[in-house]
Amino acid sequence: MVPAAPARYFCTSGKGMEHFVAQEVKNKLAAEKVEHVSGKVFFTTNSDLRKLQTLKSAERLFLLLKKLPPLSLPENKGRGLYKIKQYVIGDPCCWLDALSVWQNLQGKGFKEENPLFLKRNAEHAQTSLAPKKRKEDTTYVEAEDYHLENQIVSPLLVGREDDGKNNKQTFPGVPAQNQKEKPIADIKQHCISFRVSCRCSGTVAKRFTAQEVGRIVGIGLIKEFGWKADLRNPYLEIFVHLNDSYCVVGFPVLRHPLASREYIQRPGLRSTVAWAMASLAEINSGAFVLDPMCGFGTILMEAAKEWPDVQYLGVDVNASQLQGAYENVKTAKLQDKINLFKASALELPLRSGSVDVVISDIPFGKKFKAAKDMKLLLPDILQEMERVLHVGGTLVLLLSRDLYNHINRHGIRIRSNENLSCGNEMSRPEMKAGSYQEKTNRSPTAVSSVMEEMAQETFASKMTHCGSLMPVEFHGVSLGVTDAFIYKCKKISSAVL
Repeated sequence: MVPAAPARYFCTSGKGMEHFVAQEVKNKLAAEKVEHVSGKVFFTTNSDLRKLQTLKSAERLFLLLKKLPPLSLPENKGRGLYKIKQYVIGDPCCWLDALSVWQNLQGKGFKEENPLFLKRNAEHAQTSLAPKKRKEDTTYVEAEDYHLENQIVSPLLVGREDDGKNNKQTFPGVPAQNQKEKPIADIKQHCISFRVSCRCSGTVAKRFTAQEVGRIVGIGLIKEFGWKADLRNPYLEIFVHLNDSYCVVGFPVLRHPLASREYIQRPGLRSTVAWAMASLAEINSGAFVLDPMCGFGTILMEAAKEWPDVQYLGVDVNASQLQGAYENVKTAKLQDKINLFKASALELPLRSGSVDVVISDIPFGKKFKAAKDMKLLLPDILQEMERVLHVGGTLVLLLSRDLYNHINRHGIRIRSNENLSCGNEMSRPEMKAGSYQEKTNRSPTAVSSVMEEMAQETFASKMTHCGSLMPVEFHGVSLGVTDAFIYKCKKISSAVL
């Protein structure tokens, strides 16, 4: 069901993926007022749930309840938590309006399921705030401070992850034990069950744990609306993120993350990054797309799901990797779109200039050990990719930070481009890199061995054969434990061998 009016959403994303999410919501959802911060993209759209589910580059999707500037907190911890509760909950009408939109998206009639809740209309919510809140400002601070100190080891707390810097905690609201508060037993049968997923980072995390913040928010929701905590199967999940830049509150639109792919049986590259690579490749109907080091085939599957009228070929020299790719392709029912072939990326069984798009995740050598140092193989691999790619074709690679820096340091002779686009701030520090000549003029103490220098000379020499590849753009992305770069080139002329 389409909301009555455009609604405000936000997606979470991996570091460096914000650009791709922003472009995708514009293209697929005709989104407006698109803005992003690190790890989140905010936008407005009137799209229904079916369209929202088509997003591929984001991790999770939330209906935005509120986005507030950072909160100035008092020194006293109890008063600080009380202020957080007041700040996060704020106007009850805002919660009721957002809840109505969320329920419309889910296609459930809230009147039928929760008739008692709607009786708390906006006017009632407003009157419940005015005199009572002023009294609470002076009376309940100390009581709630005492309550929090005595409930810190509540058995209802679960899933704690506290590293001191970025605390993430999922747990339900729990009722306060103060005599003036309504006990759980008196809560009416027809009420919403909920749990709070709280994340604190920055200086907020140094003062409060996610468990403390989530508890006080849960207490506030129970007092304000009479909702009921439910860890295992809540009707509503509430996401709260506090940091030094903003306070964000939202409702997850879907039960499962957008990044989950039911058709991937053997996980390889993260699906969101694979989709982002394919989105840069300029794949057109009728094209021939090659992944010469396909692994478990994640990139090809993400591309085939989004651009189906294309023929895809996955090549890998490792039989076990190809078996995993076959299982994934079969589960995804893409056997008619994706062909798999065992061969070496150094000797591709394809005619020169026969491929429209080459797209590949160059092995980092971390998850699966390479037989040879990838730094030494990379010149020959790129030369073979360049050979099979036709003029005007696109090359998109995922490179580890080490390989990316290696390309910049040792003078890869990919044709220079003064208009090279840097995708995000993760990429910018790497734009200035010394040439091979500058590196060979280093002091002796900076050179590890004579053999290393000889390998560098061989590498630079081989790269003279990639003169037809023009770099177009690159994007730094995070893969969790490591950083990587999506590197895009166009073949603009025949290679000069």
